[in-house]
Amino acid sequence: MATIITIAQQKGGSGKTTFTAHVACELAARGHRVALLDVDPQGSLGRWFMTRYERADGLKGDITFSTSSAWGVTFECSKYKDDYDFILIDTPPKIDSDLKPALRIADLVLVPVSASEVDLWATEGVLELAARENKRPLVVLNRARTGTKLSTKILEALSGLEAGAAKTVLAQRVAYAESLGQGQGVCEFPGGKAAAEEVGRLTDELLALLDT
Repeated sequence: MATIITIAQQKGGSGKTTFTAHVACELAARGHRVALLDVDPQGSLGRWFMTRYERADGLKGDITFSTSSAWGVTFECSKYKDDYDFILIDTPPKIDSDLKPALRIADLVLVPVSASEVDLWATEGVLELAARENKRPLVVLNRARTGTKLSTKILEALSGLEAGAAKTVLAQRVAYAESLGQGQGVCEFPGGKAAAEEVGRLTDELLALLDT
């Protein structure tokens, strides 16, 4: 039976799709079968997947892809739940009733937050909606500039939210965007070692959380 992970964030530009792709690749590289479900009409995850699919060289792991309307999420997930280990749902950057099915079906809700006050404020809407569905999300600081006062401030603020805060912080690294443009995850990308180590630690954290 597949574990369903929904990635949600009200504010655009939080790196939600990039985050989804790299975690999917890390899971696949570890031997897990991963299904990606893109609910975001912008379709960025789909473009990444097609770039990946059209590559001549073999890439790591078993990853499949599908799109869905917001209200078709439960039906689409049912197609993969028996044959895949993980289903990752990339949601649109908005918070309304359309997000409820993706939250309701999730075993884990991940909320990437860029290191800015505006992103932190936007996160509150996601957390409130998740709480109504009896979910306690895990917030991940993304695109952070290590050691800056702002990143430290945001990390401190995360601890006060009605959510868990991941110990792993994903830094602002060119490798995340470059590898995405090549249809890769950082775990497959030459020169992406530091980024791959971050995603690896985050994935360890997610798997440990799901096992508890």
